[in-house]
Amino acid sequence: MHRRTLVALATVAVTAATFSASTFAQSSEIRIAHVYSKTGPLEAYGKQTQTGLMMGLNYATGGSMTVNGKKLVVIEKDDQGKPDLGKSLLATAYSDDKADIAVGPTASGVALAMLPVAEEYKKILLVEPAVADSITGDKWNKYIFRTGRNSSQDAISNAVAVDKEGVTIATLAQDNAFGRDGVKAFKDSVKKAKLAHEEYLPAATTDFTAGAQRIIDKLKDQPGRKIIWVVWAGAGNPFKIADMDLKRYGIEISTGGNILPAMSAYKNFPGMEGATYYYFGIPKNPVNEALVAAHYKEYKTPPDFFTAGGFSSAMALVTALKATGGDTNTNKLIKTMEGMSFDTPKGKMTFRKEDHQAMQSMYHFKIKVDPAFAWGVPELVREIKPEEMNVPIRNQR
Repeated sequence: MHRRTLVALATVAVTAATFSASTFAQSSEIRIAHVYSKTGPLEAYGKQTQTGLMMGLNYATGGSMTVNGKKLVVIEKDDQGKPDLGKSLLATAYSDDKADIAVGPTASGVALAMLPVAEEYKKILLVEPAVADSITGDKWNKYIFRTGRNSSQDAISNAVAVDKEGVTIATLAQDNAFGRDGVKAFKDSVKKAKLAHEEYLPAATTDFTAGAQRIIDKLKDQPGRKIIWVVWAGAGNPFKIADMDLKRYGIEISTGGNILPAMSAYKNFPGMEGATYYYFGIPKNPVNEALVAAHYKEYKTPPDFFTAGGFSSAMALVTALKATGGDTNTNKLIKTMEGMSFDTPKGKMTFRKEDHQAMQSMYHFKIKVDPAFAWGVPELVREIKPEEMNVPIRNQR
């Protein structure tokens, strides 16, 4: 046999062996892309989600990081909070990295840019923690699921705390998808109180003086109880508006939950009411106990707002993958996940069939100042069950 022929045959053999090894590696792995704000304005939120995701995958698989013998491989992508970058990274994850499923992102604007990519590649994007209603609303497609709460769930639960006869409310929010969707959902949920003003400020605002003055002017002469409802994320401290002597006008502040560092500002508002997605001391269930214990063991601190979200997304993924026997076929996963219930640190969640939004409890709280904690402690007034919240189906497809 000629030497050239032998070389050619050897090359074919090596190529075939490489292809087989590659195919085996892919079939023995479940590849999960996590696209999130590792850096950027929402870096703190993104890093918590990543911590929760990895802790949740470890817990849900009993420490094996495998499902049905397949290894879970997590591929991290930093979208920096930039929609175009997030869109590009997700496409790369599905195509070049051969991701079977993706989780993320942190910011609503990034999520909205990513939705069409999931549809194009016909792969699931499990949204956590981006909150805008439109993600599971008019921008939704069948490849989108969300474990994170949406703006309506935030708003409806917060309305429970402040929507009363004789109350006048002004809203303060960021001028972006998160802020505007949040206010719209809140307005739709308020039935008894009067809404006097909406104030939108740039997301990077640090000086709230002008916006606060406009709100005060609208509220100061109103009769009865007067409340500023704040919906804010990331940098900037909108609670600085309290420095403008709101008490002189009888004006209160209300807001939802947040990460623990941001809730240090809540210590200035004992008795403030609102509703939160999660606080580590509120839910009483085995999954939350496991998360709290693991987080204290590893970080010497309690798990935070978005850590619970990342953990919940992991629980959803592993529950679905166990049900399919580790099969990552997208259509099979969609069929499995629609209407699927799964355990989380917040208790049981269920993906609604119509829009794949996770239906979940929220928590009406009142702030207590405890010197043992560096933040205002949200004490549970009552758990607001999923069936109590008439969360609109905003999907137009």
